[in-house]
Amino acid sequence: MPAPNSASVVALARTIDHTFLKPEGRRSDVERVVAEAAALGVYSVCVSPSELPLTLPARSELKVTAVCGFPSGKHQSSVKAAEAALAVNHGADEIDMVIDVGAAIDGRIAEVEADIRAVRAAVPAPTVLKVIIESAALDDETITAVCGAAEAGGADFVKTSTGFHPSGGATVHAVEVMRRAVGDRVAIKASGGIRSREDAEAMLRAGASRLGLSSSRVVLEGGTGAAGY
Repeated sequence: MPAPNSASVVALARTIDHTFLKPEGRRSDVERVVAEAAALGVYSVCVSPSELPLTLPARSELKVTAVCGFPSGKHQSSVKAAEAALAVNHGADEIDMVIDVGAAIDGRIAEVEADIRAVRAAVPAPTVLKVIIESAALDDETITAVCGAAEAGGADFVKTSTGFHPSGGATVHAVEVMRRAVGDRVAIKASGGIRSREDAEAMLRAGASRLGLSSSRVVLEGGTGAAGY
């Protein structure tokens, strides 16, 4: 368990999607991550859809998140929709989908919105839909436009990053731009490069309410985690 076991640490843990998305990950790795997530008291465990269904510890309140169109977003909308629906059928409570970042950079925001709508239609509420916009690859104007598309498309969250893009991961500035774009109407998940408790708390102060972390234990204990998902 995190140390010290303070109320603030417990509250921070409940904002975390404990993430394991390494391409070389093995089933034993996923089982270890699930057990760690339950022990830490995080909100959810985030895995690749091929790892589903997961076996959760008895009496666990742990939610299951699966990624969709990951990590490039360069999938047909119908493929993303089918992937999301299959993940939900296999036990996912939440879907983190990646947009076509190139379409956003081109200004084809209507296509981005249509992509989001297709996935939303495939996984209606109560499934939580988070839209990964790869904020480090976008300018502020495009971030704002894409957040508008996510809101219009029915997303519950906009999310900064996959953690795999060479442009980088979450920044406080990007979270602030996203919060201004969506107000209190859509939640924000910050992910990618959050490796310390200071980083995590800065993202929450900027307007995020969920965090994607792979080094959850280290962060909760006040250390600095390693790079990588």
